[in-house]
Amino acid sequence: MIFLLYIPILFFSVVLHEYMHGYVAYRCGDDTAYLMGRLTFNPLAHIDMTGTIIVPALCYFSGLPPFGWAKPVPVNFYRLNDPKRDMGKVALAGPLSNVLLIIIGAVILKFFAALNINAGIFAMAVFALISVNLVLSIFNLLPIPPLDGSKIMAALLPRGLSARYMQLERYSFLIIIVLMFTRVFNYIITPVFNFVFDFILKFTGAGYGGF
Repeated sequence: MIFLLYIPILFFSVVLHEYMHGYVAYRCGDDTAYLMGRLTFNPLAHIDMTGTIIVPALCYFSGLPPFGWAKPVPVNFYRLNDPKRDMGKVALAGPLSNVLLIIIGAVILKFFAALNINAGIFAMAVFALISVNLVLSIFNLLPIPPLDGSKIMAALLPRGLSARYMQLERYSFLIIIVLMFTRVFNYIITPVFNFVFDFILKFTGAGYGGF
């Protein structure tokens, strides 16, 4: 039952994440995503066979927390008004959309807790919304190519150093595989997740799964 709550929330969250990348790129001068029909909330335009179907299915059958991603929105670096600065904005837009959903979820929980309302299944859905988006935001903000955090970091570094740093993107798949199998991601993501999630529980005065 819990998994059935997580899947549509995960899908909506990753679609919003990618849409915001495309929207900010459009505002910064790059209409690539718009011209390719990706500046839309239509889920069919964002389905990635691996990230949207295979990985969530494997998570389900393996008993792992639901995780996945949508098809990356295309961004033409050279069509942005200020390529170096604007790429940082485009990269940051995705994780910020997940943070916004976390804040909305926390406010909803705070509202129901303040009124001492037993929200039941709805509360479980809100907790799922917060959990999924917390994982997505933490993961994507890691400064590891090709994650959003690496592009934000590149926008902040001096131009020469930024260019050398982004050359690591050619090894991105290998880097992520190594970090996953050495469980480095767990050592980084889990403590941050627990800290923020506990803070949200204290802020809202809610108990996990209900009130």
